[in-house]
Amino acid sequence: MKFSGIQKTSLIDFPDRIATVLFAPDCNLRCPFCHNWRIVVDPKPPFLNEGTVIRILEKRKKYVEAVVITGGEPTIHKEIPKFLKKLKEKGFAVKLDTNGFFPEVLKECMPFVDYVALDVKTSLEKYRRLGAKDTTDFLHTVEILKNGKVEYEFRATVVPGFVDKEDIQQMGEIVKGGKRFAFQQFIAGNALDKAFDNVKPYSVEGISNFAEIMKQYVNEVVLRA
Repeated sequence: MKFSGIQKTSLIDFPDRIATVLFAPDCNLRCPFCHNWRIVVDPKPPFLNEGTVIRILEKRKKYVEAVVITGGEPTIHKEIPKFLKKLKEKGFAVKLDTNGFFPEVLKECMPFVDYVALDVKTSLEKYRRLGAKDTTDFLHTVEILKNGKVEYEFRATVVPGFVDKEDIQQMGEIVKGGKRFAFQQFIAGNALDKAFDNVKPYSVEGISNFAEIMKQYVNEVVLRA
């Protein structure tokens, strides 16, 4: 397993924990609003190998005992379950961020994670604009989380044009009966598609209105705006 980068300390990526964040390269999607597009489109060395990463984590363990694996898309890498197993064996709490398009790999990861965040990026019909021809695997992942025992959240970055009022009910139907849905503010700038550098984010009030709609579908709604 290799990584494109590391953020040694984060207070926001793992609920209620201080964490180190690891960025896995590559992704199957091409979201035009992606901020991590450099490690998605054309990941370049130097990469951190897992041995180096584990040494860094162990040196910092008295300060940080949680690890977040994000991307890119971590589950595009078939070796990710073995790496997560190593982290758990060393006593780390583990959170995995995923777009949900590799459910079989995710199932292998589940015994070694404490928390999963699944991106629900938009309504199903708009996923084609992100490069997904078929959402069957994504919907399978939704059901894996809803029916599993691992703590999880569904989440959406509220990108105008992809998460609009008319999309919220459709997204709610996808996650209906789920535990938690988090709305995250979109921050313009440094996007894959430069047109999104100038997109005006929704107001907090607008996102709150989305949250009220989503409350019909899940047990808890969280705003990170």
